[in-house]
Amino acid sequence: MHLVQIANRIQRRVALVREPNLALLREVDSVFALARRALSEGRRLSELAEQLLSNETLSYDAVYNGKSDWKLLAPIDCPREPQRVHVSGTGLTHLGSARDRQAMHSVQTPREQVQMTDSMRMFEWGREQGGPADGTIGIAPEWFYKGDGSIVQAPFAPLAIPGFAEDGGEEAEVAAIYFIADDGTPWRIGMATGNEFSDHVFERKNYLNLAGSKLRMCSLGPELVIDAKFHDVSGQVKILRNEEVLWEKTVRTGELNMCHSLANLEHHHFKFAGHLQAGMVHVHFMGADCLSFGEGIRLEAGDVTEIHFKGFGRPLRNTIAKDDPVTKLMRVRVME
Repeated sequence: MHLVQIANRIQRRVALVREPNLALLREVDSVFALARRALSEGRRLSELAEQLLSNETLSYDAVYNGKSDWKLLAPIDCPREPQRVHVSGTGLTHLGSARDRQAMHSVQTPREQVQMTDSMRMFEWGREQGGPADGTIGIAPEWFYKGDGSIVQAPFAPLAIPGFAEDGGEEAEVAAIYFIADDGTPWRIGMATGNEFSDHVFERKNYLNLAGSKLRMCSLGPELVIDAKFHDVSGQVKILRNEEVLWEKTVRTGELNMCHSLANLEHHHFKFAGHLQAGMVHVHFMGADCLSFGEGIRLEAGDVTEIHFKGFGRPLRNTIAKDDPVTKLMRVRVME
């Protein structure tokens, strides 16, 4: 089952994807409300969605191509309370990303280039101990925080490089979406195509800059896949400049292509009491297979990123924007 969230100037709705149409649901205006209701009623989310189907349909092509009053939203949010959404991720889960990070964090001297960096060492730990037997705990993965729900951009919305940043680069990933029940149990709602987006130039200067490099916008969608298959997922990522393909690559994700199992990633995210607050939504990026930055591409304002994973619905497209340079000191006022 694939769900989208849409809105016009008057209202917002949840819709079930039934290509080439969108079938609108009644009684709920967000996936957040749908998930909360399913848990409160003790029902499967997909069953409830089917029950709430209305007779209203829209052309998915018209919405996706911008020829409708309805616009696609990110497939998960918390309307009016973006602070309820916690966005985070895990790196060094794919061999391709580990190689890029090894090259990024190697000190540029002939002798030290051949030494294993902390990034590659952590990846090797994951490969050795990240896929434990069922019911057992493996080694902790790399983990980073990105922000709250205010940073999540809709499909086709711009991904802005901040005025203080040194760069902005796409990261084609799958993100898992979770809801925390009233009793503190984390429930996986589904998965979505994601563009994690970060500042690789800043990170390259020193691996301790990783945390700051991740505090950027990201994008999800357009579709939330309920009960997504995450064993072996293939896809394509493209960078378009002036409507021509500048860079293109096949990407692979899913547990078969990762050094950590999904269960191990989820354990190490939700072992923290602070991540189990009732009513919270978690968006967790599962890591990237490759980066255009790793092949020398620097994104510019006006470039378009396109990410398409097989089985995850229509491609996620975003335009790159660049904010004005930050030249004014941010001052904090003192309470007296």
